[in-house]
Amino acid sequence: MHLPLALLAFPLLAAAAQEEAARPVRVRTGATGLALLVPAPQETQGLRPLFNGEDLSGWVQKNGTADYRVEDDCVVGTTAEGSPNSFLCTDRDYGDFLLMFQVKVDPRLNSGVQIRSLSTPDYRDGRVHGYQVEIDSDGDSGYVYDESRRGWLSTERTNQVERGAFRPGEWNSYVVVCEGDHIRTFVNGYPVADLTDGMTAEGFIGLQVHSFDGESPAEVRWKNLFIKELD
Repeated sequence: MHLPLALLAFPLLAAAAQEEAARPVRVRTGATGLALLVPAPQETQGLRPLFNGEDLSGWVQKNGTADYRVEDDCVVGTTAEGSPNSFLCTDRDYGDFLLMFQVKVDPRLNSGVQIRSLSTPDYRDGRVHGYQVEIDSDGDSGYVYDESRRGWLSTERTNQVERGAFRPGEWNSYVVVCEGDHIRTFVNGYPVADLTDGMTAEGFIGLQVHSFDGESPAEVRWKNLFIKELD
């Protein structure tokens, strides 16, 4: 499918999905020289919410003891002392899709969103494993890590904070596109990962709260989670 290389109009996308109304394309040039596009109707049609803003219906926690709750239309994940990585996962699998979300993470905490991920009794006692889109104030945000399996798949990485793509301590907008063995990610409109890997064709989506040894709990918040399944 066609996807603009600079989806800096994320709030409009979210509004369009909520209202089931698309806006016409408008193009202008930002200070960075990137083309800022308001998405065309075909890019918003078919988007549906993954999170209802009220409760965690449709989600199930796997691994760890981090706390997940709903607050101010957000999913809030809070670290728990001594807990390994925790994941709040969709109760169904997805294969080819466009995923959109906004995230705000404590700069002390590493996090991520699992895509096409698995948890089976015969693999490390049910440990969540699979593709993870990184959320990291140290600069790796948007790159793809293979959680509990092969490690970094994005082997050549540019610091996304220094690049201006990821803003620590603020809300950041992500777009993830999975089509066949092709995975692409965008952070605040900047293209980040573009890789080909065919190990897992489908699986659940999961919101990670990483293990944490800080003196006080740390939080990560997600909102405006939408998905469009692709033919």
